[in-house]
Amino acid sequence: MASTMEKIVSLCKRRGFIFQSSEIYGGLKASYDYGPLGVELKKNIKETWWSDMVHCRNDIVGLDCSIVMHPDVWKASGHLAGFSDPLVDCKNCKERFRADQAPRTEAGTEVEFREGGKSSGSKLKGVVDKRGYVCPVCGCPDLSAERQFNLMFRTSIGPVDPLQEIADAAGELADLDMKGRMKKLHEIVARSAVYLRPETAQGMFVNFKNILDSSRVKPPFGIAQVGKSYRNEITTSNLTFRTCEFEQMEMEYFVKPGEDEQWYDYWRNTRLSWYVKLGLSQDKLRLRDHKQSELAHYAKACADIEYYFPFENQDGEGEWGELEGIANRTDYDLKKHSGFTGKDLSYFDPETKERYIPYVIEPAAGADRAALAFLCDAFDEEIVPTAKGGEEVRTVLRFHPKIAPVKVAVFPLVKRDGMPEKSQAIMDDLLSTGINCFYDHGGAIGRRYRRQDEAGTPYCLTVDSQTIEDDTVTIRDRDTMQQERIPMNGVVEIMKKRIGN
Repeated sequence: MASTMEKIVSLCKRRGFIFQSSEIYGGLKASYDYGPLGVELKKNIKETWWSDMVHCRNDIVGLDCSIVMHPDVWKASGHLAGFSDPLVDCKNCKERFRADQAPRTEAGTEVEFREGGKSSGSKLKGVVDKRGYVCPVCGCPDLSAERQFNLMFRTSIGPVDPLQEIADAAGELADLDMKGRMKKLHEIVARSAVYLRPETAQGMFVNFKNILDSSRVKPPFGIAQVGKSYRNEITTSNLTFRTCEFEQMEMEYFVKPGEDEQWYDYWRNTRLSWYVKLGLSQDKLRLRDHKQSELAHYAKACADIEYYFPFENQDGEGEWGELEGIANRTDYDLKKHSGFTGKDLSYFDPETKERYIPYVIEPAAGADRAALAFLCDAFDEEIVPTAKGGEEVRTVLRFHPKIAPVKVAVFPLVKRDGMPEKSQAIMDDLLSTGINCFYDHGGAIGRRYRRQDEAGTPYCLTVDSQTIEDDTVTIRDRDTMQQERIPMNGVVEIMKKRIGN
């Protein structure tokens, strides 16, 4: 029997939520494309986040920073020196993975695995070495030595190709010893090297003074941003949970030192309640505080909002995964950028005559992970009766109306007697008010309902023979499947109220 995750992946492709990127070329690992329904789902999540974080508050402003920034930004932030992970190769299945994410097994334990990592391979045995982990793909303990690699994508900027420069310097390089050759190569590459940002946060820190001077804000205040980030991830799995290209929804909240702990608690609770408000099951959410040993060097405190995803693993189905991190970053970032640039990134309070560098509370969420969590949580299968007295499985996505890709589907019962024209008039009214809707006249009405259940559409409107007589339509609720008659001229206002527009 297919696992829940397999069913969700199948549904995502079948209904146009998520596709493997470049699929007709064999696909590219850790890259995905959002289809017509998927792009609407993620857009709705981002827009709801922006509305709640920026438009519904008077203490947070927005920003949209460049993806490519000055390379010294990443020196100051520590990403160039320390943003790396231990990389390991499995000598059996040849998979490459991060050592810190491998399954832990007690050193000296004898384990079984399949040759080549294939189910048809011969059974082999091996002993776990002192590192205490095995390959996450095939379970083999025969692994390469760990080596560090930087997670940032490097590219070059400007008219000169660094590869051409290296070729032009071939003679000079040949005359150098290994140490000198490496130094020279680094100098050539560094002249034009830039990086795709691994996070959106640094753009907000380097614009702190610009925002302070142009927006007439004062602590406590926040800067919010939604945008793409890039990390050269090696361990990629579980659909869009961990990919090389992803979107973040981040906010840096600048506060007076000494008030940071109360704001940290505030944002921990506020951000957790946001997911509950949009329909995620409370029993599948948790707020996990980081132990002291887990904290990043810049963090005074950090907590992760985690969701229990239906991922398959060695222990069965189900695994906690991070949706969002809330961190007290202290004044680390502003001090670092101030030190590197010589620019004053402090705040002067004209009322108290105090000057200080603000502390920062950072709620950082992943738009792709949020979309995956809402997909997993909305997925449901139930046994329902058929018109002929039998039973069938109904697959339904129970999205909150605010994030549902399509809000309303409109059906003419048949393609005659003026029903298509009435249906199109309803469509035009809904679309004119910004309500995303879908028109479908193909197939039996029951089949059309099932298609919209799988798309997560909260409401279906059916124009039938009674509509022609009294200008009423049938509205059908996705979750209860209950139907009622409503006046055709009241459809827009009723839909606005029900979907929360």
